[in-house]
Amino acid sequence: QVQLVESGGGLVQAGGSLRLSCAASERTFSRYPMGWFRQAPGKEREFVAGISWSGGATLYADAVKGRFTISRDNAKNTLYLQMNSLKPEDTAVYSCAARGRAFYSASSRPDEYTYWGQGTQVTVSS
Repeated sequence: QVQLVESGGGLVQAGGSLRLSCAASERTFSRYPMGWFRQAPGKEREFVAGISWSGGATLYADAVKGRFTISRDNAKNTLYLQMNSLKPEDTAVYSCAARGRAFYSASSRPDEYTYWGQGTQVTVSS
């Protein structure tokens, strides 16, 4: 069982930056591909970014490519999402998720992730 806790959300003006963190309880965190997802009110959950368990392969949604960067520090059991040039449409609850250890890469499909955090709110004002 992997417990995931997100932090770093908040209110920021358009054009600003935030860095989200996702702390994992599991010491085998380094074996899990990880992803970031977001859900805005009235909308379905959508993929944001993913990273392989080694950190060597990353995947981004077109909407955030070039603005967001996903990374991980396996020694600290922590996943990150650096968000720059934020836009009002980035407003959502952001959640991290762990895919199964049988996989190397992340996936853009939320149903392929086993463990989820509670989420952290990101609000971007115009």
